Amino acid sequence: MKKDLLHTPEGVRDIYSTECAEKKVIENRLHDVCASYGYNDIQTPSIEFFDVFNKERGSVPSNEMFKLFDRYGNTLVLRPDMTPSIARATAKYFEDRVLPVKLCYLGNTFINVSKYYQGRLKENTMLGAELINDNSLAADYEIISMVIDCMLSAGLTEFQVELGNVAFFNGLLHKAGITGDSAEELLRLIKDKNYFGVEELLDSLNIDDAVAKALLELPQLFGGTEVLEKAKSLTDEEECIQAVNRLEELYELLKNNNYDKYISFDLGDLSEHAYYTGIIFHAYTFGTGEPVVNGGRYDKLLGQFGCDKASIGFSITIDRLIAALNRQNIHIPHDANGTLLVYNADRLGDAINVSKKLRSTGVNVCMIEYKDSKSDSQYIEYAKESSLVNVAFIDDEYASDSTIRVIDESGKNERAAVKSLVGGTF
Repeated sequence: MKKDLLHTPEGVRDIYSTECAEKKVIENRLHDVCASYGYNDIQTPSIEFFDVFNKERGSVPSNEMFKLFDRYGNTLVLRPDMTPSIARATAKYFEDRVLPVKLCYLGNTFINVSKYYQGRLKENTMLGAELINDNSLAADYEIISMVIDCMLSAGLTEFQVELGNVAFFNGLLHKAGITGDSAEELLRLIKDKNYFGVEELLDSLNIDDAVAKALLELPQLFGGTEVLEKAKSLTDEEECIQAVNRLEELYELLKNNNYDKYISFDLGDLSEHAYYTGIIFHAYTFGTGEPVVNGGRYDKLLGQFGCDKASIGFSITIDRLIAALNRQNIHIPHDANGTLLVYNADRLGDAINVSKKLRSTGVNVCMIEYKDSKSDSQYIEYAKESSLVNVAFIDDEYASDSTIRVIDESGKNERAAVKSLVGGTF
C-alpha cells in the first residue's frame, strides 16, 4: 500500500532536479519575450465555475473536465483552458477599457483526456499572451511575431507556424447551409485530415457540388503561399475571400520583417475550440507529434461574459516544448552557483557563521554534515545534482587558520579563505 502512494495518478508527473531547473529557465525566457512586447502579468484561479468553460463557450468538452462541487452545490472545474478564464477576468476588470489590453500568464491546465490519447499529460504548464480589444491586422502580426520570438528564445531554430483562418471554413458552411452536429462532425474530420470521412459525410448531405468540392479540398490545403491562390479558386463566397485576403496581408507583414521562413499555411488546420472566429495557428517542431503552440482570434468570446471586445492570443505548452528541445539535443543552460558546505560535527557553529556570511553576499550555500563513510567524489556528485559549483569543507584546520578546503567544478583542490568563495567559486 505504501509503495502505491509513491506513484502519481495517470497523466500527471513529478518534475524535479535538473528538469525543474530547465523548466524555470524556459519559462523565464518566454516571459521575458512577452514582457518585451509590453504585456502585463495576470493570474486566474485553477478552480473556476463550470459555466466559464461550458459548451456555449466553445471550450473543452464536458467529459474531459475534472469536476468538483463546493459546499453550496455549485459545479466547479479544474481550469482546462486558459483563454476563457482570461476572458472572464478581462470582462470583470477591464470592461470599460477603450484601448487594447495586453496580458500574459503562466499557469497549469487540467484535461481528463481518454485512454485513446495514451501518453498525453492531463496537467500541463501553459504560458501565453492575449491581445484584447484590437481586431486589426497589426494585432494579428504582433501575436504571430511574438510566438516566433518565443520559439527562438527557447532555443529552437527549426519550427513552423501554420496559419489558417476559421472564417474560410465558416464561409463554406454558411453557403452550404451546414449547421449543428453535421458542422461539428465535418470540422472534426477535416481537422483529422480524414479525406474519405469528409467525402462520405458530404455525400450524405444535399449541398451544392461546388461547395462540396471546396470542403473536400480543405484537408489538402496546406503548404506555401500557393495554397492561398488555390483556396481563392475554389469559391467566390465573400466571407471566404476576405479570410484568404487577411492571411495574404498578414504574410506580407511577416515577410517584410523576416519572419516568413517560419510560416506555412493550412486552411484545414481547425480547432476543437469553437470560440475561434478568424486567424488560427499552431506551431510545430521536431520531437513532438502535438503542436507546442496553439492560438487564434476569438472576437465573440468576451461578449459571452458581457464585454464585447475582439481578441487574439496564444498559449505555449511548456512541457511539450521542453520535450522537443531535449529530443533535438538542444542544451538548456541553467544557473549553477553556490557552495556545498560540508562541516565536521564539532564545527557546526563555524559552518553556520560561514554560511550566513556567504548568503549575505548572494552566494547560495547548502550545509550538510561530514560523514567518514563518504568520499570527496560523492560530495562533488551531490553538489552537481544540487546545481552547486564547488564543495567547501570546514574541518579542524579552520579553527587554526580560518581557511577551508575547497574543490571546484574543475576538480582543483586547495585551501582558501572564506572570502574567496564570494561569487560562487574561488
